[in-house]
Amino acid sequence: MTELLPDLNKAPENIKHIHIMGICGTGMAALAGMLKATGYRITGSDKAVYPPMSIFLEEIGITAHDGYKATNLSPKPDLVIVGNVITRINPEAEALAAAKIPYLSFPQALAHFFIQSRTSLVVTGTHGKTTTSSLLASCLNRAELDPTFMIGGIVREFDSNFRLGKGAHFVSEGDEYDTAFFDKESKFLHYRPDIAIITSVEFDHADIFADLEAIKNSFKKFVALLPEGGLIIAHLDDPNVREVVKGAPCEVQGYGQSPELDWCLAGVQANGGITRFTVKHSGKKWAEFSVRLPGTHNCLNSLAVAAALHSIGVPQKTISEGLTNFGGIKRRQEIRGIVNGITVIDDFAHHPTAVRETLKALKNAYPEQRLITIFEPRTNSSRRAVFQQDYVDCFDASELTFIRKPVPLNNIPAIDMFSADRLAADIRNRGVHAESCADTEIILDKITPLLQATDVVAILSNGGFDNIHSRLLEKLEASPLQSV
Repeated sequence: MTELLPDLNKAPENIKHIHIMGICGTGMAALAGMLKATGYRITGSDKAVYPPMSIFLEEIGITAHDGYKATNLSPKPDLVIVGNVITRINPEAEALAAAKIPYLSFPQALAHFFIQSRTSLVVTGTHGKTTTSSLLASCLNRAELDPTFMIGGIVREFDSNFRLGKGAHFVSEGDEYDTAFFDKESKFLHYRPDIAIITSVEFDHADIFADLEAIKNSFKKFVALLPEGGLIIAHLDDPNVREVVKGAPCEVQGYGQSPELDWCLAGVQANGGITRFTVKHSGKKWAEFSVRLPGTHNCLNSLAVAAALHSIGVPQKTISEGLTNFGGIKRRQEIRGIVNGITVIDDFAHHPTAVRETLKALKNAYPEQRLITIFEPRTNSSRRAVFQQDYVDCFDASELTFIRKPVPLNNIPAIDMFSADRLAADIRNRGVHAESCADTEIILDKITPLLQATDVVAILSNGGFDNIHSRLLEKLEASPLQSV
């Protein structure tokens, strides 16, 4: 395949029509919207064009072909953007190669059309990327700096995961996942960072990374991209982060809970959905902030944002206002409904550390209420045995835990697969009631009669989970309430 032809950078004005393969992905649809708003004619294709993305694309005037085929490239586009769901043997990819049409990956296109002309603020790390980048974009907007951003979650303030601003800054969620079938390096290596936040480095994405060392090597490549005048805000309580920023070509400011760091979190207090915390800078008290997010991990995310904003000259008062007024992100500890006093919460957590910290934060936010957890292991990593033992203590904050048995991965031996039955047994051995269930319907049938007024139900999955949130709320509406 021809990949990016040389004349693209020389004569971008010749590009009028852009076709996007895999257009119904959240990030790809957002990129389509940004390109359409910039003035390009956009078409696209996907294997399953259905709501909500089909409606979103229709509303902004983009035609999306259902299915991948050679005819989708007629009339011939000037450029094709290829999503990382596309394989080399995809019929449309084969037609693209035969037609010798220039093409880019999603991160290459984002960098070429939107990042290269702006100051790039990249939020990376195994955990907390979406929350931290959303906080950063929201605070920049409140500071009237009119940012552009592309984020992996729907930011409530904008009701969108992207924004095309006129300001100097671009905020991106720096994903370490691979770029495309023709580029197996991490997406964040294309984002031309000027200021970077690194929240954490742990093993994840077992389908593309062999081990933790492979992930650390990718982060080291990212660190090496920073210019001499750049800045890294690094969570230096994490030894893996300390390792990857060692030898960085630019200034590194550490944040965390250790007193010797440039930015130190202290005095975390949770009360009524508001978390307050103190910030020490260079050993001295610098500010007191509050956020409407539970958990110490979210205070650390907020601290990283404060440090980054301070570095570009945003006043402390404006930082405080931005953090205090941040409205959250869909699917990140999002309350989906309250029925008969039972609160149903949706969260994206799937990695063991994210599951553990999310449940701890929710328990701290609702200390007098029972916490019930429903967990769907859905990622390529969570469906493998690699995290089997790591999950065991993650559910200690929960009084009841239900685990959906995962859909098996193709071509993975049974011995290498995650076992919901085994995890449920291990959790029970820790004194927490846990059950594994074959499907979503069984979970709903088991959990509904057990729920009591004031219970908090946390549903953890990185997918749609068979619309379990709405279905549970409907069942609660129709069911008699169990006595406390």
